[in-house]
Amino acid sequence: MIDQVQIRVSSGRGGNGAVSGRREKFVPHGGPDGGDGGNGGDIYARCDRNVNTLLSFRYKRIYKAGNGSGGSGRKKHGRRGSDVEFVIPPGTEVWDDGAGSRIADLTAHGERVLIVQGGRGGRGNARFTSSTNQFPLLAEEGDPGRELRLRLELKLLADVGIIGAPNAGKSSLLTAVSAARPKVADYPFTTLEPVLGVIEYENDGFVMVDIPGLIEGAHAGAGLGDEFLRHIERTRILVHVIDGNGPDPVEDYFRIRDELRLFDESLTAKPEIIAFNKLDIPGVDDAFELCRDELAGTAASVRSISAAGRIGLAELLYDVAEALNTAREEAQAEEGEVGQAAVTQEAATGDVPVLRPAPADRHPKVRQTAPDRYEVIHRAATRFAGMVDLNNWGARVQFYDQLRRQGVIAALERAGIMPGDTYVVGKHELEWE
Repeated sequence: MIDQVQIRVSSGRGGNGAVSGRREKFVPHGGPDGGDGGNGGDIYARCDRNVNTLLSFRYKRIYKAGNGSGGSGRKKHGRRGSDVEFVIPPGTEVWDDGAGSRIADLTAHGERVLIVQGGRGGRGNARFTSSTNQFPLLAEEGDPGRELRLRLELKLLADVGIIGAPNAGKSSLLTAVSAARPKVADYPFTTLEPVLGVIEYENDGFVMVDIPGLIEGAHAGAGLGDEFLRHIERTRILVHVIDGNGPDPVEDYFRIRDELRLFDESLTAKPEIIAFNKLDIPGVDDAFELCRDELAGTAASVRSISAAGRIGLAELLYDVAEALNTAREEAQAEEGEVGQAAVTQEAATGDVPVLRPAPADRHPKVRQTAPDRYEVIHRAATRFAGMVDLNNWGARVQFYDQLRRQGVIAALERAGIMPGDTYVVGKHELEWE
């Protein structure tokens, strides 16, 4: 099963705004009519229940949205860049691999999440008309897109996780209680990837996942154990299958419990039902009686079964359904308490959460890169610099006035710039006069 991949995504660049003047017959004073650039395309992730693995990402790992086109005369705005969407199965987490932060966790069919937003298109010169500047010669450059390296992790969505040592009979149990048909054979590591099965019980149903056999050191990756253990993080309860015909069933049980604890201690807090398997083999019923008391103290219930002989499965499923209903009720109650606490706290303080954009890049910054050289760090100024024609004296004057209004000139003076020094704004190098 392909359940973890890395991909690279890039949103589209915004189109540049246009510098244009209206030139038509019988319209001698047409004025500026430069249109805005189109926004760059976005990158989305969509959840689809018809997709089961991340196999498709093995063949395509780069996703790039379209760039926005530039504006033009007659106030024509540029076309927006085309969006790109990649499809993932339910239970997939999307991580920013560079920052190590989770961007999204998609679990519902049809859920769609914006992963990377495209660059904003630049404004055309028609946007900057004022009473003191009736023909602006400036427009904005479009913002660049963003590129991210993503890690996709699939954690199967199942109510019940079946765990145990290799050859304990986990796949036989899933085969006996569902329509799933995992590979079953009389040797360890028959199952090499998780297998899902749907169980219909009375008027309800639930999903079980058969986790391949866990061995000592699984939490650290032995036998791909860390890959398999990830799939039981979302389960509500565990069915721990023990090989009753093994040399020491109790030791096998606690060895697996230690692996759960070392991988994620919260896994050991999940309700657990022990299925003491292979009751059809002579002597296993005696072994069960010897081990029952030692096992009963750690699990919600202990049942002796034979998956191959279809013995004790009705009683086991009853225990599973009861434990699952209890776990669901507790989860709903916990969600209700958390929601009520948030409402109560908000009402008590009178605070209403308001989302505001971060005031990043609001004030220009100046960095001295040499004794006579200064670099301006200010996105708004850089966007104008990308489109200004400094060979046009009028545009040069308007650009300087724009820098003054944005506080760039004052920031340069505070930095100690002197006549003859060079200051850099975007791609332009200018001499201070």
